Amino acid sequence: MKAYKAKKIITGTLIYIELIIVALVVLYPLLWVVGSSVNPLNGIARSSMIPTNLTLDNYLRLFQKTKYLTWYLNTLYVAVLTTVFSIILHTMTAFVFARFRFRGRKMGLLFVMILQMFPSFMGLTALYMVALNFGMLNNLNMLIIIYVAGGIPQNIWLVRGYMLNIPKSMDEAASIDGVTKLQLFFKIILPLSLPIMFFIAVTSFMGPWMDYMLPRYLINQNEKRTLAIGLFDLIRGQNADFTAFCAGSVLVAIPITILYMVFQRFLLEGLMAGANKGE
Repeated sequence: MKAYKAKKIITGTLIYIELIIVALVVLYPLLWVVGSSVNPLNGIARSSMIPTNLTLDNYLRLFQKTKYLTWYLNTLYVAVLTTVFSIILHTMTAFVFARFRFRGRKMGLLFVMILQMFPSFMGLTALYMVALNFGMLNNLNMLIIIYVAGGIPQNIWLVRGYMLNIPKSMDEAASIDGVTKLQLFFKIILPLSLPIMFFIAVTSFMGPWMDYMLPRYLINQNEKRTLAIGLFDLIRGQNADFTAFCAGSVLVAIPITILYMVFQRFLLEGLMAGANKGE
């Protein structure tokens, strides 16, 4: 019994030590960026996690000497529309695969699953040529189309797996009452699928909000830049403004932090339920 208690104490102590180390690894860079954003001294070497003199000049300079507000609104436009169209398109497509039997259904699901195996950056050259041929370079709507289409493989499987957990007896009861398939989707399936929809919404919002590679390929005009491109240019070259970059990074993190805090319960529930892909 003593050996068991000693083993339990040692195991618990090691777990807490590991959690503390992980917390320090995660929190230190975050606190350092926040501290640098209110530091009057510019440069990486001069920045500190807890500056002696706090200032908001870095935030003011960020808005006065750059087009940060334009970058912010551009990114918000792309992220919000990507979220809206992803929810509509992906949930309706997943509903079809989960509730209907038709020729080519299994082959379509297999094709969607295979698409998940290829990293998105493999198609950057092809996407650039498509945007060039259709005259959609420096067009934020092109980014929305690509983000929505790129999320189809993963999201369809997640939402379909969640919908398969909803009893099909509800469909039969609704059919007896004269409910159409469209009414079944909007009045029964959709309200019951809110957790996975919140998960899709947050992940669809985060993709455009934090992506750098795709906008860098397709956007060249300063007025059309997104946050990732604009912030990277702040620390590139001889006139790098590191503290302004940190201030911009703090403002970038605010929407994502709020989304996670508000929808944390729905995210966990949706992810666990959607992991069951069913037949």
